[in-house]
Amino acid sequence: MNIEDYREYCLSLGDDVEEKLPFTAFRTAGDVLVFYVHGHMFSFFDCNNFSVITLKCQPNRIEELKAQYSCVTEPHNLSPKHWIGIDPNSAPDELLRDLTRNSYEIVKAKYKNKKKVTVAVPVSYCSGFQRNNPSEATSEASSSRVLALGL
Repeated sequence: MNIEDYREYCLSLGDDVEEKLPFTAFRTAGDVLVFYVHGHMFSFFDCNNFSVITLKCQPNRIEELKAQYSCVTEPHNLSPKHWIGIDPNSAPDELLRDLTRNSYEIVKAKYKNKKKVTVAVPVSYCSGFQRNNPSEATSEASSSRVLALGL
């Protein structure tokens, strides 16, 4: 499968899929394209070297996949316990689609019920923290801090 077909396939998995180039600040990773579901990555590859796609996988399937398919290898820069690498140039298209969908489903299931909740906390609860701007003129009793919690 070529890079454009793979990109289109990833985007077709759902309306909740986003693509980003999140590592542009890094010289050697600036062209890494990452696909996310619910803000968490499920697939990524280097746009300038489309030889390994890194995908999430169930740990109990990884060794079997490596034994069965020579195109399944170590992931790029992630734990080999939960991630696999796959060579898109030698992998059968059906296998690549199946493993990509599997990765998407694993991540989607894990994070679908976790939403960010915004909570206003009175400053009195935050008294041990320094203010970013010491010249802030606010009433301790009425001001609050906003915390974002992943629940």
